[in-house]
Amino acid sequence: MSLENNYISDIEEILSHRYDNGGDYWATLDKRLLKGAPFTTIESPLYLLELGASADDPVMRGTANLIFSTWKEDGRFKIFPTGSVYPCQTAEAARTLCYMGYVNDSRIETTFQYLLNTQYTDGGWRCNKFSFGRGPETEYSNPHPTLIALDAFRFSHYLNREPALDHAVEFLLNHWIIRKPIGPCHYGIGTLFMQVEYPFRNYNLFQYVYVLSFYNRAKNDNRFLEAFNTLKAKTQDNQIVVERVVPKLGKLSFCKKGKTSILATKRYNEILFNLEH
Repeated sequence: MSLENNYISDIEEILSHRYDNGGDYWATLDKRLLKGAPFTTIESPLYLLELGASADDPVMRGTANLIFSTWKEDGRFKIFPTGSVYPCQTAEAARTLCYMGYVNDSRIETTFQYLLNTQYTDGGWRCNKFSFGRGPETEYSNPHPTLIALDAFRFSHYLNREPALDHAVEFLLNHWIIRKPIGPCHYGIGTLFMQVEYPFRNYNLFQYVYVLSFYNRAKNDNRFLEAFNTLKAKTQDNQIVVERVVPKLGKLSFCKKGKTSILATKRYNEILFNLEH
């Protein structure tokens, strides 16, 4: 991998975990692609792209091929060798591959159709896995997988053309008002959500505003604008200050907790650009 940029040490640190799980490309030998967080097959390419790595690099191409090897004819990705295949896992895999430049691959188009065909009645996506038991709150979709799905769809020709995606946006905007933990996996808008996390990993204010800023359905909505202004109020001289980062990423220079981040601010500037166009 070419290391001709300002984040050589960060790239080297991420690459140093490539074989941690026993297989190559941050995976286990039996293709568990979300094992060993935060250095997983699904997440590590996103960090590298954020740091300026090329999607055409052999390591990146090898990682993409590994993810595609778990693709099924119906559009789902089976990123664990055993157990059920959940929509959140498919959305995660598709999102990573879209960031890597594969949005026009016919397999991704099939995945988009699968996601559209399995959208829940409230506009989001949910898994039939009730780790916290069942209750009125679990009748909702899961907000974070819905946000991840929208992050994948924004690369596609469906962006601002598919009414079903407007429905998904509305579901997330409504969660800004509901706030309480909802969905089978209990995603809420509370103290942790409001802490600016970077890089994007968990359901978080920064990622929420970033993804929704691509959707016309959100841009002029008062709920979105309130979320945006909440994020804006946290900036320092128009720069993003990282308030939360998973400890294992804490040593990396591009996402130091309590510090401004050039790359996070680049994402923030994308939000500003989206709101002006």
